[in-house]
Amino acid sequence: MRSITVSSKYINKKLEYVLKSEFPNMPISAMYKAFRKKDIRVNGIRVKEDYLVNPGYKIDIYISDSIIDGKPLKNDSEMNMGFTVVYEDSNILIVNKDQGIPVHPDSDQQYNTLIDNVKSYLELKGDYSPKNKNTFVPSLCHRLDRNTGGLVIIAKNEEALKTILDKIKNKEVKKYYQCLVQGHVEKKSETLKAYLEKDSRKSRVFVSDAKSKNSVEIITKYRVLSYETNYTKLEVELVTGRTHQIRAHMAYIGHPILGDGKYGSNQFNKSMGMKTQALWAYKLCFDFTGKSCLDYLKGKIFEVVPGFSLPKTKI
Repeated sequence: MRSITVSSKYINKKLEYVLKSEFPNMPISAMYKAFRKKDIRVNGIRVKEDYLVNPGYKIDIYISDSIIDGKPLKNDSEMNMGFTVVYEDSNILIVNKDQGIPVHPDSDQQYNTLIDNVKSYLELKGDYSPKNKNTFVPSLCHRLDRNTGGLVIIAKNEEALKTILDKIKNKEVKKYYQCLVQGHVEKKSETLKAYLEKDSRKSRVFVSDAKSKNSVEIITKYRVLSYETNYTKLEVELVTGRTHQIRAHMAYIGHPILGDGKYGSNQFNKSMGMKTQALWAYKLCFDFTGKSCLDYLKGKIFEVVPGFSLPKTKI
């Protein structure tokens, strides 16, 4: 925790500008996470990053000193930035992303994204130096929706990035999700095929059995894990990986994801007490073939316990 008094050079300046100026080594993502958690106060009041300050104002920053000063981490528990580390070596990092965090900057959120936080994590560990123009910038190998939690692979060098992208393209990285869907799914397992068309203006996709000019084929496999009173727990394997594929495909067959306000039923979600979508990328299987710099990962399986909320009520 750190406290400072605003000096005379910061007259009517935005709080984020003052903090960036006073603490140049503090990761930007850590600062914006603190704003989101209301861990930065001015004169005892919780404020946002665009709050205007003046000389004499007292700023309290409830972030650990090591992060404020940009010191290497002793362990990753020092920095809770929207993910936990599942696996890490010199080539790749696999994290379990929290729900509600976009994987990269978009029109709705420019800071405190997963990739920002990963860069900060690696920077504080001493594994990444953004000041070095020749250093490789940690890169996402695939994406998850903002409100989908789960496993994401990040490459730490160019060769690893190319390898993982090739493996994903060649279906040598198998991605499995767990989800809760409305109603009872009749068949205990099935391979679903359809066509998906993206509407960027509406930020959603549409699924159909008929191919159109702008649609792409989608293939989604599922198997029933359990039947509950009025919903089903599924394991879903993404054969193709398209925008909102699982959410839209399950809704198309009449079984939308619980808590999904875009493709599901708001009335049903409300009756079940579901405010966030019950969808989690919980398992990755590295079914590698051929030769690559990641041969040592052949046959590896990475799995986490889904972190989505369960229904609070039954109707």
